[in-house]
Amino acid sequence: MAALDAITGALPEVAKDVRLNLQTVLKAESLTPAQRWGSAIAAAATTRDPVLLEAILTDAAAEVPAAVAEDALAAAALYAMNNVYYRFRHIIGNPTYTTKPARLRMNRLAQVATTKADFELFAVVVSAINNCEACLQSHEKVVLGHGLSEDQVHDAVRIGAVVQSAAVARSFAPLAIAVRARAEAEAAAAQA
Repeated sequence: MAALDAITGALPEVAKDVRLNLQTVLKAESLTPAQRWGSAIAAAATTRDPVLLEAILTDAAAEVPAAVAEDALAAAALYAMNNVYYRFRHIIGNPTYTTKPARLRMNRLAQVATTKADFELFAVVVSAINNCEACLQSHEKVVLGHGLSEDQVHDAVRIGAVVQSAAVARSFAPLAIAVRARAEAEAAAAQA
């Protein structure tokens, strides 16, 4: 995980837990390597952090076939659309909208490059990050119906949560370093 270690090694001290959590969740024993790395790729794509995504793609390439990355990226793209649409229908609470056809192309759901179960697992991760209750419930049911366990769903979402957290920490890293320097200067001045 050299590329990812380089990225997380640059996280500020306030995000030390994120760095440690990322190392831990990517070793989740309940998941296959394809499920671990696919979940991480889908999450990184969803965070819109291209540097983090590139690092995860680089490290994943050493462990899983390109088809895993392809499905994870497809899930991130598809659920960027679906999560907005179905979250709207759920949150608005107007039953009229639930009777209207989505008319959104979703052919990739039937044309996965890996397995239907893994693609659906990646959809769960993306839907968790995007906070779409309807999609989460729907895809979790499909994942379990394809024989994956609740532990696998749990571990995949943990990966998504930590990858999201790494992206957030990366976004404020320079400011966190400046705040730390200021705190150290204030502490030194207080001791003088």
